[in-house]
Amino acid sequence: MNLDAAIQTFLAESRELLDNMEEVLLQLESHPGSECDINAIFRAAHTIKGSAGLFGFDDIVKFTHKVENLLDRLRDKHTRLDADCIALLLTSCDYIRVLVDAVSNSQPLSTEAQTTWNELARRLDVHLGIAQPAHAEPSPLPSAGATLPMNEELLSELNTADYAWHVSVRFGRDVLREGMDPLSFIRYLGTVGDIVHLTTIMDGLPSPEEMDPESCYLGFEIRLCTQADKAAIESVFEFVRDDCTLRILPPRSKYSEYIQLINELPEDTTRLGEILVKSGALTQGELDRSLNADGNQSEIGSTAPEQGQLGDILVRDGVVTPSLVHAAQDKQQQAREHKSQESRFIRVEADKLDQLINLVGELVIAGAGTQLLAKRAGVGDVLESASTICRLLEEVRNNALGLRMVQIGGTFQRFQRVVRDISHELDKDVELVISGADTELDKSVVERIGDPLMHLVRNSMDHGIESRELRIKARKPAKAKLTLNAYHDSGSIVLEVSDDGGGLNRERILKKARERGLVGETQLLTEQDTYNLIFEPGFSTAQQISNLSGRGVGMDVVKRSIESLRGSVELLTKEGVGTTVRIRLPLTLAIIDGFLVGVGNHRYVIPLDMVLECVEMPELERKVAGREGHVTLRGKVLPFLRLRHMFELGGDAGQRENIVVVQYAGHKIGLVVDSLLGEFQTVIKPLGKLFSQLRGFGGFTILGTGEVALILDVPALITAMTQDMRGNQSEGRSQDDSTEDMAVAA
Repeated sequence: MNLDAAIQTFLAESRELLDNMEEVLLQLESHPGSECDINAIFRAAHTIKGSAGLFGFDDIVKFTHKVENLLDRLRDKHTRLDADCIALLLTSCDYIRVLVDAVSNSQPLSTEAQTTWNELARRLDVHLGIAQPAHAEPSPLPSAGATLPMNEELLSELNTADYAWHVSVRFGRDVLREGMDPLSFIRYLGTVGDIVHLTTIMDGLPSPEEMDPESCYLGFEIRLCTQADKAAIESVFEFVRDDCTLRILPPRSKYSEYIQLINELPEDTTRLGEILVKSGALTQGELDRSLNADGNQSEIGSTAPEQGQLGDILVRDGVVTPSLVHAAQDKQQQAREHKSQESRFIRVEADKLDQLINLVGELVIAGAGTQLLAKRAGVGDVLESASTICRLLEEVRNNALGLRMVQIGGTFQRFQRVVRDISHELDKDVELVISGADTELDKSVVERIGDPLMHLVRNSMDHGIESRELRIKARKPAKAKLTLNAYHDSGSIVLEVSDDGGGLNRERILKKARERGLVGETQLLTEQDTYNLIFEPGFSTAQQISNLSGRGVGMDVVKRSIESLRGSVELLTKEGVGTTVRIRLPLTLAIIDGFLVGVGNHRYVIPLDMVLECVEMPELERKVAGREGHVTLRGKVLPFLRLRHMFELGGDAGQRENIVVVQYAGHKIGLVVDSLLGEFQTVIKPLGKLFSQLRGFGGFTILGTGEVALILDVPALITAMTQDMRGNQSEGRSQDDSTEDMAVAA
């Protein structure tokens, strides 16, 4: 049976659970939380261990079991959750991730990983109280009446009756067909405790002629010595809970409960009784007395009580306290709600989503062609039908794109750990503040934005944020603040990495640039152009190289990565106050709403979310034959570009020209075109490597007529125009103008 798909699901879920564990641990470190937080970490570790046990990944099971033991002691308040314990648990999460990656790559553990295993296992044993810290004096013997920590080594020396559970399981007929191995559950049960007795039950095995090789006929009667609770034992069989009959009796259960178990199971009662006697669950005398009692057997064999009735019976018999019953009922209710919540989500492979988006894109193109043919035909019913199809296609497109949209918060949260580790390494006190975590963007963009954000965060912490001493001297709070922010703006998503550090030193940047020959000795640069030098390859003002930065290979990588996503980067800084790096990205890389325009026989698409309005070109400005110019629009100057001249299309303009007013990053320009052809659903297709250096275009699309229309790169056009405007400005610019240009640089 091929389990590759199931293993891939296990790997994905394990990594997700590890991320959740890490997030909760970081929250506990900053703000010590409640017992629910520890329980959440315990459940995540327990799920990873259980799933790994099903597939026979013993390394993951063994190590995670040790982590689970420590978490169990934390839940029971036998161990204090201090900074050292949290650091150990975070490191253990990292190591479990290493084990998961080893399974993913089908590689054995390296010698270094084995060494790490031994060191972490020793540290976990120290926290569990079953090993001494390195170079520590032997602990004194406990005084009389002291409580000893429980562990596997001590368990065998104690009275097993206090920890002996009886587990009776009958697997359903379809377990094998569902891809489950019954023996894997038994092996995993052995990690929860010690199996002191096991009997295989095959009384339901049919004759060879009637046997189905794909059906399961196995059952087991098990005596398990463990300190785990009933919920932990039940969770072993979580994946087959609906396909098996499971009964668990706690240690020191009344013999009447065992007799009830015998009566409820389908096998021969005498044989089951012998098995229970052999396992030590019952004595022969108890079995004989119970089975020979006339009234007792019928009472025991009656229908089991309901959940609420069972709780009342347990309280009445003095087995448990009322508060424990209420707590158990609350936990069951939470589990049911959690399961109901989980049923609302399904996992879908990313490749399937990509294929769906591609098909929707082709449908959009085909729908545009159908609508064009309907207009040419001029038949009312056909036009109405084509219009309905296009409307439905738009809804399908929006819903399909929505499947790929994910919140940026998951990416931001991963930097909690990064900031924590780097702040410890640099001996800086840094707080990470996250805002806009619910902002959504395309999954493909999220996957590719992680590395640029990592460069920016590391650079801010190493170069931007000062040491505690310098911050106190500058009358700043000793704890620095690093902010990750996300929001939507003009159809784009904006990501900001801000710090309240020392900002950029303009003179130092200029000096370094002149030393490297990037700037002439007499050349004058604006303030913003000076700051933008940090995006040059190999440029760095760091006085010494560290493990984090200083080699000049970070910021240029950031800029190239962002530009490859059709985005832009701008830098805002003030010396002594802080720095903000602002990244602007498209929401999606697949399909957009466009505005179709014409210049002569050529067709261009402008992203609709950047279009503000369309106005007719004034007659006076039409006489200007240059590529650029400006008009007065409602009392404000609007610079414009003639696409005909910019793209060197040749020919003369028509009787009427139009200005399409576009906006990006808070700045407006006009694009002069011949004709306005209306809104158009655009499937973005890349231009290919041959045209990768072509500026001003973000891709192309296919129209309903089969024609090719180029998609205009509005940010690049605005940048080109503002650079030309800067070149024409005098050197005596005011500081206010310089600050305004800082926002223009994209």
